[in-house]
Amino acid sequence: MNVNMNTSAALVQNASDAVGVAVLKKANDIQAQTAMALINAIPQPPQQSAANLPPHLGQNINTTA
Repeated sequence: MNVNMNTSAALVQNASDAVGVAVLKKANDIQAQTAMALINAIPQPPQQSAANLPPHLGQNINTTA
């Protein structure tokens, strides 16, 4: 009788774990979709602003000690 109860409890625990993993995977999928939507919503910087700058800008870093 005790063996049947332990086996039954183990099966319920395994089923519970499987449901928890499935819910976690679904939550991760939704989070990934939301993150991609946010990344795609970021506007692209205008390309003309870089063309208006002199070519020597951004080549050196001025530091002092």
